[in-house]
Amino acid sequence: MADRETLKIAAMGDLHVKGDQNASFRELFGEISHAADVLVITGDLTDLGKPREAEILTEDLRACSVPVVAVLGNHDYESAAAEEVSQILRHAGVHLLDGQATEIDGVGFVGVKGFIGGFGRRMLGSFGEPAIKAMVAESVNEAIRLENAMRQVRTERVVVVLHYAPILETVAGEPPEIFPFLGSSRLAETIDRFRVSAVVHGHAHRGAYEGRTPGGAPVYNVAAHVEKPTGRPYALLEI
Repeated sequence: MADRETLKIAAMGDLHVKGDQNASFRELFGEISHAADVLVITGDLTDLGKPREAEILTEDLRACSVPVVAVLGNHDYESAAAEEVSQILRHAGVHLLDGQATEIDGVGFVGVKGFIGGFGRRMLGSFGEPAIKAMVAESVNEAIRLENAMRQVRTERVVVVLHYAPILETVAGEPPEIFPFLGSSRLAETIDRFRVSAVVHGHAHRGAYEGRTPGGAPVYNVAAHVEKPTGRPYALLEI
């Protein structure tokens, strides 16, 4: 298939699919299939990380006729079944990224979950107790995995898919006390080493829709709860 000159991407996160929920995403996924060329889901696909929740989501995804790219979020790890959840999603055809890259119609998609740590000069440093050092090491590791995935990309247009935020701007609106738990500037530092068309993330339900990395890459908080220009739970980006 020839590369598209412009790829329309529907991006949303924080679906929090529950095992007992009556609501369905099928109609929304059908709508997205007509509005976009690709659907990107930025983590928290499930509410408690249970395989049954992932199965319900994949049943709804049958209504989606465009490729689906996703990363896991923190909720997807809650029940210590992230590997099984991942297998269910991949078996259903989802391009689930965890330190990898994939290409769709001339656009590279790179994804990691990301992690906490804070932003700018207030970013948590590796000092003190072993527990703090382990937390910072996890944040650094996610940034390294993102960098390694970015080096796999050979396309000029690149979309970075995260769960945690890479910048402070798009978490604004959340209580300041929890900012350090919503993302890390280490992700933005990595992103700014490359040419990136757009960055999408979720997690910050009460955050702001749009911001930029220090290097100028556009960042969009596409959590389903965040107000978007479309007026819908998903954002539409043309890359």
